[in-house]
Amino acid sequence: MNIAIIALATILGTAIGSFLNVCIDRLPRRESVVGGRSHCDSCKRELKPSEMIPIVSYIALRGRCASCGAPIPVRVVLVETATAVLFGGLAGVLGISPISGLLALYGCILIVVFVIDLEHKLILNVVVYPSIVLALIVAVIMPPPWLGSVGPHPVANAGLGAAIGFGLLFVIALVSRGMGWGDVKFAAFMGAATGFPLVLVALFVGIFVGGVVGIVLLASGKKGRKQAIPFGPFLTIGTMATLLWGPQMLAWYLGLM
Repeated sequence: MNIAIIALATILGTAIGSFLNVCIDRLPRRESVVGGRSHCDSCKRELKPSEMIPIVSYIALRGRCASCGAPIPVRVVLVETATAVLFGGLAGVLGISPISGLLALYGCILIVVFVIDLEHKLILNVVVYPSIVLALIVAVIMPPPWLGSVGPHPVANAGLGAAIGFGLLFVIALVSRGMGWGDVKFAAFMGAATGFPLVLVALFVGIFVGGVVGIVLLASGKKGRKQAIPFGPFLTIGTMATLLWGPQMLAWYLGLM
């Protein structure tokens, strides 16, 4: 294990996490993520470079704007930290490779979907549609090993996974009132990224985790029966878990059967 590589990947992760925060802030407002300077949402002052150092600036500023003292959302440092852990962990386990790079890219997509849905109860087409196309292109030019581990040719595997993911949640959305169409479209990305039958594992994990969290929130009184709980974050958890350990989870389940 090369400590230097892990350290560099972790630092890169913090920088990428800072950009993910820009996406999370601007995409719901339909703003460009490449143009315009970062600024304080309260006083609108443009931030200095010293105020945009990932994690470090948040700690140095004690989570507040240097000018107006408005609180900086703790989500900013959490996203940067999560991305740093993702990149560093992948580098430590898989090294620098096409697969670790692909998993890091998928992880970034999942983080953006997770946070935007949690904050705004939205899964944006501008994120989901390009992600589906990306996953299908990956299946053509650089199919990851999990697409070829079970089932048909990797391209057909990705397409079948996308169709099954979309179809299953489409039916659920039709017969229930608690699922949004953004979740349905996101399930197509889940299937394209994980393939068949691993998309079933991803959906099961997401639904299971969502069910457990929902029961806890209802039992604790933090959510009422008529209050919507964003489902996208649980689907992202199921997707990332499956991308990392899907074949092992499937083999374990089949072994029980």
